[in-house]
Amino acid sequence: MESIKNIVFLGMMGSGKSSIGFLVSKRLRLDFYDIDDCIEKDLGMKISQIFKEKGEVFFRKIEEKTTLKILKKNNVIISLGGGAFLNNNIKKIILKNHLSFWLKWNSETLIERIKNSKKRPLAVGITELDLLNLIKKRSNVYSKAQYKINCNGLSKLEIVKKIIDIYEN
Repeated sequence: MESIKNIVFLGMMGSGKSSIGFLVSKRLRLDFYDIDDCIEKDLGMKISQIFKEKGEVFFRKIEEKTTLKILKKNNVIISLGGGAFLNNNIKKIILKNHLSFWLKWNSETLIERIKNSKKRPLAVGITELDLLNLIKKRSNVYSKAQYKINCNGLSKLEIVKKIIDIYEN
């Protein structure tokens, strides 16, 4: 079978990369890799614990190594961590060799989903304004994805259908 590019989901924390990626993988009968889950399994620690005990710089190095390794696979669905696409090595490879989908939501929806989360290290103890600035800053990078899916007002299944329609056509 000829090599088909991987489908890579990117976007803010809380945008549904893991749940949408999982549903798309089931529909297409392809393996699914959630980068954060892979890191947690490899290190035997939760992401929040890694940030707290080892710091963000350490986490980003592990994230890069893990992501680049999984991007070498074929015909898989990959859900990136919220910050992974900001890494130029990761971004370059994804834009060159894979189908990238930005799951885009309006800021209000994302802030609502993120603000009380204890498992998102970058969101713990920051103000809504800081969160809004993070969303704006990252959106500039996310906008380089091959496909932008405007998710507001759509159900998970409608989002999945949109992605599969793009993938199959």
